[in-house]
Amino acid sequence: MSNRNGKVSRRSLFGGAAVGGALLAADAAAAQQETPIRNVNTHSSPSTLKITDLRIATIVKPGPSPCTILRLDTNQGVYGLGEVRDGASSTYALFLKSRLLNENPLRITYLFQKIKQFGFHGRQAGGVVAVEEALWDITGKVYGVPIYQMLGGKFRDRIRIYADTPESQDPKVFAQRLKARKEEMGITWLKMDLGINMIEKIPDTVTRPSGLSRWEQRALPHPFVATEVTDKGIDKLCEYVAAVREAVGMEIPLSMDHLGHLGVNSIIRLGKAYEKYNLSWMEDVIPWQYTELLQRITQESPTPILTGEDIYLKEGFINLCQKHAVSKIHPDISTSGGILETHKIGEAAMEYGVPMAMHYAGTPVGAMAAVHCAAATENFLACENHSLDVPWWQDLVEGIDKPIINHGYITVPDKPGLGITLNEDVVRRHLAPGTGYFEPTPQWDHERSGDWLWS
Repeated sequence: MSNRNGKVSRRSLFGGAAVGGALLAADAAAAQQETPIRNVNTHSSPSTLKITDLRIATIVKPGPSPCTILRLDTNQGVYGLGEVRDGASSTYALFLKSRLLNENPLRITYLFQKIKQFGFHGRQAGGVVAVEEALWDITGKVYGVPIYQMLGGKFRDRIRIYADTPESQDPKVFAQRLKARKEEMGITWLKMDLGINMIEKIPDTVTRPSGLSRWEQRALPHPFVATEVTDKGIDKLCEYVAAVREAVGMEIPLSMDHLGHLGVNSIIRLGKAYEKYNLSWMEDVIPWQYTELLQRITQESPTPILTGEDIYLKEGFINLCQKHAVSKIHPDISTSGGILETHKIGEAAMEYGVPMAMHYAGTPVGAMAAVHCAAATENFLACENHSLDVPWWQDLVEGIDKPIINHGYITVPDKPGLGITLNEDVVRRHLAPGTGYFEPTPQWDHERSGDWLWS
């Protein structure tokens, strides 16, 4: 590169620079080609990934009801986990198998559109959601990223839990149970079930027709049961809330559920009576479909009103939020449509100034789906957990820090997909009687019907 005088010639300088530049460009191109390979499971070729099987394992009461875990297998060894909602039939998931076989699981939105017509409000959405969650788990594993990142990234590193508490007819015992949730478990948001079932044996507390069957009391929508609470009944219910507030203080949020199938006027009167206790919400006071009645209750009750655990897909939530028929919403990810749909629900509610809590009462599989969604959703408040008193609940899964619920929070996993694997031994010990651990399901391979919605 030097001439006889020791000086670098222009030709040598630019020639060397050209060679160096070419080498740098080649390195950059190689790096660009290598980066996706480093971020993708090397045993997986995404374009040829196919669903090969759908199997289930049903757990006995990890919360209030049995829950079914779903596993989607692929032709490349990558699998995904999802969960059918608590208390729902596993058939809701198995029925979908023939519509998923040989499909590419990375086509999440396409497959959700293909099967979402087989979901409905309440538990009937459980199969569609379990599949959706499993598709996200597979996709995260293939691309090496946690689910929250595919939703746009996280707003928070840990998810606040709010917890239900076993009831007691004795207000002082009930209050001490909630106090233990706060002081011994570190829960930072409390919830109590307090309905007319707690007082109905006391004379002059509840007015309703005699001889109502259990079906009439439980299955008929609230306004059609003709049940009202008296002034004496309201005073008795307030004794419970007063005892709880005295035990836990006014600083901690306190929510209320399961008031009973009461008429609109009784709900409004209870909302006014509870005002001095500063409740975070009264939950599911009447069926969510009665938008105008909810509007009236919300307008007249100083205690906030919340609903949403039985709503499938975003449209029902958007209607409630647009009309400000409730103060807060709380979708259950196992009913609302899954991870992406619930994220959309939160974003829509945010536009109308409505905060979002999340209902949940199942295994750690669905709980982690809710955690990823909550992490990426701006207006999130807290997520329910119904398993604080189930000692083996957190042992169902591995790969996540234990305890899973630590001083009222779940840390958001940073591993690919849901960030968990199943502990096979523990799952097997808690299988529902007469069921197996992800047994083959060939009987569902060819279930067919005319699925079109129009001709």
